[in-house]
Amino acid sequence: MLENQSEQPVTHIKDRFRGFLPIVVDVETAGFEADQHALLEVAIMTLKMDEEGQLVPDELHQQNILPFEGSKLDQSALKFIGIDDPYHPFRQAKSERVALEQLFAPIRTKIKQTGCTRAILVGHNAMFDLNFIKHASDRAKVKSPFHQFSTFDTVSLSGLVYGETVLSKAVQAAGFDWDNKLAHSAAYDTEKTAQLFCKIVNQWPLIKPQINETEGR
Repeated sequence: MLENQSEQPVTHIKDRFRGFLPIVVDVETAGFEADQHALLEVAIMTLKMDEEGQLVPDELHQQNILPFEGSKLDQSALKFIGIDDPYHPFRQAKSERVALEQLFAPIRTKIKQTGCTRAILVGHNAMFDLNFIKHASDRAKVKSPFHQFSTFDTVSLSGLVYGETVLSKAVQAAGFDWDNKLAHSAAYDTEKTAQLFCKIVNQWPLIKPQINETEGR
C-alpha cells in the first residue's frame, strides 16, 4: 500500500478553531462600567468557511435595548454613540432578556449546525464587549453561549499585522472602506470588525495533510 500526502486547507469551522465558533460582537453602551451603565445596542455577526477554507462573514443580527432598571446613563457616552433618548419609541428597543434571547438563538443554531461546542466572542477590545454581555445575561437570567473568559481581540491582531489598534485605521489598513458617519453603531462596527478578523485569519490558513491510499506493489 502506497501513501501519497498532499496538503489541503481546513474547510470546517469547528476544526479551524478547536471546536469554538467565532461570533463577532459589538456593543454600544451608556458608559464604561458593565455593572452600572446601560447596554443600549448589541450586534452579532456569525462567520462561516467557504469551500477553499476562507473565513467569511455570514449573518448579521442587531437589537436595540432598553436601559435596565437603575442603570446609569452617561450623557457624554450617549452623545458619542449618537443616542439622544434611549427610551424613544422609534428605537424599538427591547428588554435585555428579550433582546439577548433573540440574539443568542441564531448563535446556538449555528453551533449545532457546525458541530462546534460553544461560541467565542470576537471583538475590538473584546473584553469590554464580553463584560457587558455577561452582566446583561446575569441580570436577565439568560444563559450566554459565549466562553466566559476567552476571546479573539482584533486590537491585538491588527496591532500585530498592521501596526494599527484603532478600529477605523486597522480596517483601512486591511483594505476596506470606513465611513465615520456610520461608525459607533453596533451593526456597522460589527460588520467592519468581521471583515478585519476574516482578513487577518485568512492570511494564515490552517493546512492539514491529506493521505491518499492506493493499492499496489
